[in-house]
Amino acid sequence: MLQGIAVSNGIGLGTVLLLQEHSLVFDEDRRIDPGPEISRFNKAVKAFCDNTASRMRHLQLSTSLEDSRILETHINIANDPEVKDQICSLIESGCSAEMALNQVSEQYIAAFMDSHDELTRLRAEDIRDVRNALLHLLLGVEDTVIKNAPRGSILVAEELSPSAMADLDAGRISGLVLEKGGPASHTSILARTMGLPAVCGIKDATKKLSSGDFIIVDGARGEVISSPGERVIEEYRSRRKAQQEERRCMERFRDRSTLSADGREYRLYCNISMPSASAAVIEAGGEGVGLFRTEYLFMNRSVPPTEEEQAEAYRQALKGAGGRQVVIRTLDIGGDKNVPCLSTQKEENPFLGLRGVRWCLQNEEVFLTQLRALLRAGAGENLSILFPMVSTLSELRSCRSLLQKAREQLINEGKPCSESVPVGVMIETPSAALIADHLSREAAFLSIGTNDLTGYIMACDRGNPAVGGLYDPLHPAVLRVLRHIIRCGSTSGTPVSVCGETAADPRLVPLYMSYGVTGFSVSAVAVPRVRKTVSLWSKVEADSLADSVGRLNTAAEVRELLDSAQRT
Repeated sequence: MLQGIAVSNGIGLGTVLLLQEHSLVFDEDRRIDPGPEISRFNKAVKAFCDNTASRMRHLQLSTSLEDSRILETHINIANDPEVKDQICSLIESGCSAEMALNQVSEQYIAAFMDSHDELTRLRAEDIRDVRNALLHLLLGVEDTVIKNAPRGSILVAEELSPSAMADLDAGRISGLVLEKGGPASHTSILARTMGLPAVCGIKDATKKLSSGDFIIVDGARGEVISSPGERVIEEYRSRRKAQQEERRCMERFRDRSTLSADGREYRLYCNISMPSASAAVIEAGGEGVGLFRTEYLFMNRSVPPTEEEQAEAYRQALKGAGGRQVVIRTLDIGGDKNVPCLSTQKEENPFLGLRGVRWCLQNEEVFLTQLRALLRAGAGENLSILFPMVSTLSELRSCRSLLQKAREQLINEGKPCSESVPVGVMIETPSAALIADHLSREAAFLSIGTNDLTGYIMACDRGNPAVGGLYDPLHPAVLRVLRHIIRCGSTSGTPVSVCGETAADPRLVPLYMSYGVTGFSVSAVAVPRVRKTVSLWSKVEADSLADSVGRLNTAAEVRELLDSAQRT
């Protein structure tokens, strides 16, 4: 058995189809004529964009519009004028198109890979995918064709690009086994949307498995079983049938209200990173957008987006939600999010440095431009604004003051803007958690960012394997802080939602219900599961579970109790 990272649930049984990457070696010293070489590069870019647009249309037939937009990001990278200018300048200085493309791409890849944040590192993957696809075209190397894979194939590869995923016929593929990648990679996102069981992070999988081998992929446990016996095969077929039945039952929770067993209603919103994704949220049964991460509008760019570009992106998100609430988080960079176009400085301890509103308040021009764009887009729409990484009450007041300044500027210029926007605070620092009572009296709502908050409470970097084991959202210290925040909101009548990976954890949902949370913000794919979990618990039952958890001393004890208390 091979152990990897579980990235897409489900069970796949089938035969291995080994995918080998072509060599992309080029002559670094080849002499060129700059004019024809630039023309050759531009033709490759056009061919890439045409091919990718075609793949987008194919992907839209089997996934949501949001997921197909992953490929739109690739088109934007290839067409970025600043990046193209950098490449053409190198060509004019004597570099071949391949060499210039590689050099410029490596600069951006290095900048994004310098982050501990997995979502930021995804931008490096995007650039690498585009670079490799363009090199294929420039070198005349054909991509591996997997459209006509035999039915029942399990694809085994070092990695698989989103472009390759777009070529898949999901009806022919039983699963994916990859040496690289993680839960947040675009390949993993597409695998989940397409319903393909997938396991990543299996070292030397392409050497340990051979084409034609019969294997089982367990996407829930992150396991790959090679040459299983008949008894094991029958066991997994039975499990697969049960999972498929559960999935069908879950669909009935897609478009319901989010009600507990005793009729209490909760808000169930979704997190997005692209403006086009808000429409997909409503399709998935979400009741609105609980978190639009705007920093991704600034990534994969050589210059920051203008006020007009931002306003248009925010309008698209608001229109796509069809009048439902859209919570847009202001720029959250610094720490582990490196955005080259903003020239953020390297810090000795970035997690304790200029992050979120700290950076924005010290870069007022960038912040004011975003606030103006938000107010313009929010005119007549159901917009709420969320400030990230707030540590003090004075920071919240400074943000509100700057928001008012932006509004006054727009009014003086005669530009339509939102007259009143609910303003919320993202609670993700220990200081904000401890003064949640003060913040809740001056904010319209609170949103708990459990990912960062857990790391700060436990004083550990979850990306550091030496201390990663300390990062545990089930630790009693973390649960005590969460209960305190939510109860502060309840006391002041301020809505409190949970946003982060734990918001979709069925073990923690009843605890949040007991503490008094008013809503959840999760990925679109998690909506039916969270809605079903809420429906299985009454407030009295959730309180009883929370009381039992509160008497425990260790994360291991909490985990054991919550695992045994899960309801299906």
